[in-house]
Amino acid sequence: MNSAQPLYDLAPLLRMLALGALIALVPLAWVLWRNRGAQRSRRWQALTVLTLFLTFDLVLFGAFTRLTDSGLGCPDWPGCYGNASPLGAHADISAAQTALPSGPVTHGKAWVEMVHRYLATSVGALITVLAVAAWLGWWRARRAGRSTFDGPSPGWATLTLVWVCIQGAFGALTVTMKLFPAIVTLHLAGGVVLLALLCVQAVRQTAVKTDEITLTQPAGLRKLAWWGLAMLSLQVLLGGWVSTNYAVLACSSFPSCQGSWWPDMNFAQGFSLWRHLGVLSDGRPIDFSALTAIHYTHRLFSYAVFVVLGFLAWRLHRAGAGLWSRQARWLAGLLLLQFMTGLSNVVLDWPLPAAVLHTGGAAALVVVLTWILETQRPRAQAAPAPMAQPRIVEAQL
Repeated sequence: MNSAQPLYDLAPLLRMLALGALIALVPLAWVLWRNRGAQRSRRWQALTVLTLFLTFDLVLFGAFTRLTDSGLGCPDWPGCYGNASPLGAHADISAAQTALPSGPVTHGKAWVEMVHRYLATSVGALITVLAVAAWLGWWRARRAGRSTFDGPSPGWATLTLVWVCIQGAFGALTVTMKLFPAIVTLHLAGGVVLLALLCVQAVRQTAVKTDEITLTQPAGLRKLAWWGLAMLSLQVLLGGWVSTNYAVLACSSFPSCQGSWWPDMNFAQGFSLWRHLGVLSDGRPIDFSALTAIHYTHRLFSYAVFVVLGFLAWRLHRAGAGLWSRQARWLAGLLLLQFMTGLSNVVLDWPLPAAVLHTGGAAALVVVLTWILETQRPRAQAAPAPMAQPRIVEAQL
């Protein structure tokens, strides 16, 4: 690899943005065509849901990029050796691959990394469209003298746009700081937060806002869901720390670790946050006992998360049929998926499909918990019209 290659080369930036916009035109055109006879609010609701789905795909592909060691497939940002695609960087990539065949830069890894950047740029373009649509709708409603309008919320859409820009910055730092574990972990966590922001908007746009009354909630259910989301968020950070430090194989047995219920662990080294990959702040290699501490902490905390979310699923199931029952099934199914993929990572030596699905399952759990909390959000009750029966409306994702 050319040591003189700058970490930042903005020459291909405009071409990258144009390519991302072209990719984003495909789902945008599909939504507009499929909902061509529907109201404007319906079209934006469909685009929000589709953007949520594509962002989830992006999180999965980001996990695939990390797990295949493709994060430095192109050692500069935003392009690849100053080009908008690996095609233009063929000579540089070939030279790096020849010098180090099993190194971080190969033709395959370069394409994986650049496809990830293309997908991220297209998701950013779709979020920009949603933000522009939200403010245009708000402006039209104000001109027409309406205090509300059926469309994306300008506040939520703007927050999501700002957040995706922050995610782009962390993506750049992931490359330029050479997979610095704290940065990579925060980049993963930021992707999950982006999913939650889009989920809130998708649920709010899906819910019918007329003649709606709040479902009677079992006592403490919303508080339990908040506790579950808080614990899951910490577990996502712990899981990201395991993955970015490559500590998955520190324990190759279950439920014990290295034949012990409390193996040798160095928590001080394992949770020294501001350091480069595999080394301490003073340059010494990190001990294996530190990797064990990282892995085993994630595993032990997963038991607590499993109990709390399992109890929440049971409470939702007991609450009654309909929406809560569907949410309970989603939550229970994803918990089972997380257990199976987590176990597979340990006993099957970290197979790639299971590792990617484990990240996807965690992201999906965050989406489901956000869905649960949003549908339990206290709402003002509209007074029913005389002689009319109020109807209970369930927000569906």
